[in-house]
Amino acid sequence: MTLRFDRRQFLLGSSALVAAGAAGVMPAWAQAANLRLTFWGGQARADRTYGVTDLYEAANPGTTIEGEFLAWNDYWPKLATQTAGGNAPDVIQMDYRYIVEYAKRNAIAPLDEFVGGALKLDGFDQDQLEGGKVDGKLYGISLGANSVAALVNTAAFEEAGVEVPTNAWTYDDLMTLGEAFNSANIRGGMKVIADGSYSEPMLDNWLRQRGKALYTADGKLGFDEADAVEWYTLWNKLRDAGVCVTAENQAIDTGAVETTMLVMGKAAIMPSNSNQLVGYQAIMQDKLGMIGYPRIAAGVGGGHYRKPSMFFSVAGASANKEGAAAFLSYFVNDPEAAKLLGVERGIPCIAATRDVVAPTLDEQNQLALNFVANLGDLLGPLPPPPPASAGEIDASLIRTLGQEVGFGAKTPEQAGPELISGANAILSRS
Repeated sequence: MTLRFDRRQFLLGSSALVAAGAAGVMPAWAQAANLRLTFWGGQARADRTYGVTDLYEAANPGTTIEGEFLAWNDYWPKLATQTAGGNAPDVIQMDYRYIVEYAKRNAIAPLDEFVGGALKLDGFDQDQLEGGKVDGKLYGISLGANSVAALVNTAAFEEAGVEVPTNAWTYDDLMTLGEAFNSANIRGGMKVIADGSYSEPMLDNWLRQRGKALYTADGKLGFDEADAVEWYTLWNKLRDAGVCVTAENQAIDTGAVETTMLVMGKAAIMPSNSNQLVGYQAIMQDKLGMIGYPRIAAGVGGGHYRKPSMFFSVAGASANKEGAAAFLSYFVNDPEAAKLLGVERGIPCIAATRDVVAPTLDEQNQLALNFVANLGDLLGPLPPPPPASAGEIDASLIRTLGQEVGFGAKTPEQAGPELISGANAILSRS
């Protein structure tokens, strides 16, 4: 069952995580020769991941790896609860926005002592290593480099008689494309794009193009009320014009791949990430393409950046940290593992692994690789890790207020100040 990640769920999870930090590291119930692994994602990711765990078990007789995967919205509350109970899985898939919080509360362990031993990182891209560090210590091993990207149902565009946009497209172009889709009226009224108003990455990209940011290096907000009001006004305009899906349809999206507007056929474009192309294509018959997020004006770039798509971290409570580190090493280094994984989690971070993977990639995987490698003027610098409470701000404010504006419960002029005041309140107590 997939649950909506609402404010109450997030706060319950955060409270559990705080309790874990206060109690200190507790022993996990995993046996020494066994490892538990948890990750978010769909069936396509699970198939690739379990293929690698099978290889690892075959290469290491006596070792077993028990895996579990969940939808993004379900993943974090359960992980926080497991962490509080002292039974977090040994190997944890970790996100860039949460790694600081988990590290500072000792919910994940520093891996530096294993580097060069159980954990081999020869030739690992330095920027990806830096992305997994908190206060100078290595807490996460990047599983791939990626960038935000808009996934495009190219078959729907062809059916509508509309040319697929390129990386040069703008928000003004989005309005024009939406009008063309409405005129074509395909597939029971498919809209050109999902509602991006409560997509944190899309807001971040829009702000970066304006020379601002979601968060500053010292963990404060990098934008103000006027920016927030303008953001909600932009999406109200797109929604009122029928360019994006209705609030009612967008509310169907619970975070599982199967409920997204792209998979359900409600929208031809969806804000996403470059590494997710492969997973979406695996469950869709229509051919998908990929472009950057819209520019705020022609020629304006800098909104995108290459970031660690996700990490593997080791639980602070793991009874077998060295064994978990050895599995991480295998996962990012082994050539046969690399062939199974492809670029579904992002572009491999070791040059030798990229060389192994590249010839094996199909058209969609090659598209993902080439997109990240050729961002051109869309590319800006990697921002600092978000503050520990960024996840709560996303779940309880950005998403919630976006929905409320979409349903007409709040105006942009009401939601903008609430976003700023609410986020500052959360940041001040973290």
